[in-house]
Amino acid sequence: MKTLFNCCAALGFFLLYQNSFAQTADAGEHKARLVLNGAITGKVTDAQSNEPLAGASVYIHEAKVGAVTNNAGIYRIQNLPSGKFLVEVTYLGYSPATETIDINGDLQKDFSLSTAVVENQGVTVTGVSGATQIKKTPTPVTIIRKEYLLREASTNLIDALSKTPGVSQVSTGPAISKPSIRGLGYNRVVVINDGVRQEGQQWGDEHGIEVDEYGVNKAEILKGPASIMYGSDALAGVVNFISVVPPPQGMIKGNIFSNYQSNNRLRGFHGDIGGNHNGFIWGLNGTYKVAADYKNKYDGYVFNSKFNEKDYGAYIGLNKSWGFTHLLVSSFDQSPGLVEGDRDDATGKFLKLVNNGGNEEEAIATNDDFKSTDPFIPRQRIRHFKVTTDNSFNVGKNRLTFNMGYQRNQREEFGNVLDPSEKELYFDLNTVNYNLQYQFAEKNNWKTSIGINGMKQTNTNKGEEQLIPEYSLFDIGGFIYTRKTIDKLTLSGGLRFDNRAIDSKLLMDGSDTKFEGFKKDFSNVSASGGLSYEASGAVVLKLNLARGFRAPSIPELASNGAHEGTNRYEYGEQDLKSEKSFQADAGIDINGEHISFSASLFYNAIRDFIYYRKLSAVAGGDSIITDGSDNFFAFRFSQNNARLYGAEFNLDIHPHPLDWLHFENTFSYVRGKLSDEQDGSKNLPFIPAARLINELRGDFLKKGKSVKNLYVNVELDNTFAQNNPFTGFNTEIKTSGYSLFNAGFGGDIASKGKTLFSLFIAANNIGDVAYQSHLSRLKYGPENLVTGRTGVFNMGRNFSVKLNIPLDFTVKEK
Repeated sequence: MKTLFNCCAALGFFLLYQNSFAQTADAGEHKARLVLNGAITGKVTDAQSNEPLAGASVYIHEAKVGAVTNNAGIYRIQNLPSGKFLVEVTYLGYSPATETIDINGDLQKDFSLSTAVVENQGVTVTGVSGATQIKKTPTPVTIIRKEYLLREASTNLIDALSKTPGVSQVSTGPAISKPSIRGLGYNRVVVINDGVRQEGQQWGDEHGIEVDEYGVNKAEILKGPASIMYGSDALAGVVNFISVVPPPQGMIKGNIFSNYQSNNRLRGFHGDIGGNHNGFIWGLNGTYKVAADYKNKYDGYVFNSKFNEKDYGAYIGLNKSWGFTHLLVSSFDQSPGLVEGDRDDATGKFLKLVNNGGNEEEAIATNDDFKSTDPFIPRQRIRHFKVTTDNSFNVGKNRLTFNMGYQRNQREEFGNVLDPSEKELYFDLNTVNYNLQYQFAEKNNWKTSIGINGMKQTNTNKGEEQLIPEYSLFDIGGFIYTRKTIDKLTLSGGLRFDNRAIDSKLLMDGSDTKFEGFKKDFSNVSASGGLSYEASGAVVLKLNLARGFRAPSIPELASNGAHEGTNRYEYGEQDLKSEKSFQADAGIDINGEHISFSASLFYNAIRDFIYYRKLSAVAGGDSIITDGSDNFFAFRFSQNNARLYGAEFNLDIHPHPLDWLHFENTFSYVRGKLSDEQDGSKNLPFIPAARLINELRGDFLKKGKSVKNLYVNVELDNTFAQNNPFTGFNTEIKTSGYSLFNAGFGGDIASKGKTLFSLFIAANNIGDVAYQSHLSRLKYGPENLVTGRTGVFNMGRNFSVKLNIPLDFTVKEK
């Protein structure tokens, strides 16, 4: 709290200075002609009926300012600098409207919205230097809006995104999931939250992301190499979470939200409030989430799959004609249990560790144990504190943006039942991120940006054991990115150079060397080039070629140890090289009156792909390492060339005039192979099975008086068998296919044109199918000797109820 107070006090002085600067600039702007204040006003209507749309959002991403239409459909955004801006207009149930406007004083601009037939339209800020229409980006980008997140019954944030074609999750129970894009995950996917790259030991199997699920307003998923903008690790793509969206001018907005899920008795509560008065913005939010053990048809209640979570955040800032400056603070605190899956040989029931008079023993878990929300041993505690400053300054018609963040990730593992407070592992990771860009004003349909970004990072071990060494890391990269529009053709591309310097520290364990000290530098050049061509008003063609890279992570270079939740003792390899990828993407989008269709094909060749291989003993057989009382298979990181290829398809049938009806079908497939056979297998590990999702949805009463935005949907989620696992070193086994039947309905209850509350009810796995996801780490748990089944199964039937109460107040402005 002291850190938070100091940060807020420092920003208070900074804001006073900036406000004084802005007032001085405003007073002399007619003489200097540096900045010309402008405003945009207009009306938003239904394209068919021409009726006004009250509550439509009009937002300018690059200025981070917006407005909401009144009952007459009128909006107004003021204090805008001169220049070109991309405006996005959204309204639930309608396709977004986007248009580039040229501010040079006051401007009148009306918008007409059509009933939504295409869900994935609008504006993206991911993988590009500024806000860009999705149809003009050559890389595949998917937008996940708040409305979708509210309708889904998910166990965590990544689970909510995993139905997106090409996106899957590596999970360790309901609380822990990490994203995988087109078969690549871990350190090959960059996660961004409010403009800052999330750093939280993402290399670990049981390490999820540290972002408040209930606080996310929008998610953008870029599939394909994005090293141009993000440097190392964006080899597979980027998941960008946008939590903070400043309220419209002259308003105070908030929400009170709650969620209950039946399977694991999850209870979630969230509240947020924020205001915008004459350009001064502020906001507060908090989340509390708690869950007991989940259950399924085969395992019953899965012992120690419980978790609890407490998050909070705040922001303040100024939005003026000279630009904006914002300060964001967030804290994430989660305590999940770790599922080991050990069972009693005679009964097949789950076992727990107990302290019996100073002796560690096993006992059968009781019904009260399953219902408790306090994790047992082994368990984790993850705390992630982050403070970010986000700034944009207008330099004539050009723009200078500067983003800096500090984040501290503390990850503790507890595994000693005789001393439950003993931290067996404790990683204390401190990271400073920076991003400086200069965006040139659009001229002759050219839009160019240059910039540098990177991070400085240090890791300290404070636990009883050490899996990775203490280290320091410094990243820096410089890039140029440009876009040229020629009639219906948009060309874009860039070039980047990166350097990563790693200093790994020596650690002695008595007279033995636990970790050798070493220094390494990794330099790489990234490039991309692509096009988007609007062949007609209904057809868009896309093509992109990109070279990405990933420097080896510290665990891959220097691991020497094992930790709870794995059966591996891992050795690093200091001679590893950077992974280099070359990927080709091709896509087509067709949007017609009755049918919408999109297809994406990709081929990704990776040189020096890093993976781990099992070591053999000198006398033959597997190498076994004894660590304490436990035995582990020995693994060492190695490299081989690899290639991945696949496709994603989406077909949405919306027959006119039945515009309320949608029959949407999505299919995704990826195949990954090593160039050389490893222990009898050439398949890549962690490749998701093919997936087909069929959804029938009806949207009703978009402009109803008492009930509006009503929806009903039924869904069949089909996951095919994965018959191409990486069987080398007994790493993976085949996984059977399964089909899950889901359904949901909900809508808004309104009075006098205002929404009183929104209700969302969903049911997942209605048939209570017992299944195992190929990317679930719990699949490889111990065998149940009573049933003969291996591992732990995923969640069974689950009902979810969500209630959201919006809070809206108008503030008088000068």
